[in-house]
Amino acid sequence: MPREEDFAKALYTFDIAQNDILNALYLNMTVPQVIATFPEIVHQFSKNIRDLYNLGARSFWVYNTRPFGCFPVILTIFPAAEKDSAGCAKEYNGLAQAFNAQLKTALDQLRSELRSATIVYVDIYSPLYNLYTDPVQNGNKYRNGFENPLVACCGHGGEYNYNMAAACGQTVTVEGADITVGSCKDPSVRVSWDGVHFTDAANRFVFDRVSTGQFSTPPIPLKLACCSR
Repeated sequence: MPREEDFAKALYTFDIAQNDILNALYLNMTVPQVIATFPEIVHQFSKNIRDLYNLGARSFWVYNTRPFGCFPVILTIFPAAEKDSAGCAKEYNGLAQAFNAQLKTALDQLRSELRSATIVYVDIYSPLYNLYTDPVQNGNKYRNGFENPLVACCGHGGEYNYNMAAACGQTVTVEGADITVGSCKDPSVRVSWDGVHFTDAANRFVFDRVSTGQFSTPPIPLKLACCSR
């Protein structure tokens, strides 16, 4: 364990809401029903920040949630959803945006309340969505960019290479033969790993951008997040 005095110097990072929202959708909750859960999720999260603050924590780095309307799992489960110009499900990206707005408002309130804390809202939604709107241009730093951003790298079947009954790593029977659901040839040029999670390459792309502070409120780079008070 770290020394007790180190806890006050640590950077506390949070990445919340994706599982809460996706699990609600898997349970067939409607979009309005899911939105109705947001105030309680954000309230409990704010309480956790206050509790940590009262224990001595002072530096917080909070990621918003992702554009899961672009996830192969959502596009497969809700094939009739209206699509945007990138091919993503508009209603479900709107759900992510609605949560992010409430989270940002809550962090603004905490920032005014906990005066000696540094609380950074980190927008990962925007750079990730850029990978769907222009995967080649935005991925030029990584070889020749990204390709097939809406299609899972590790999956089996369907337009988006995703099937809940044939998840990445599982052995399934197809036309009488057992196959193991495996990876695409080159994950380094793909955005979605298994229909729900991102590839290492996509995560690196996003981290390189958000760590600079350009997608943060306030615009504090990661290397200063523990010492900017």
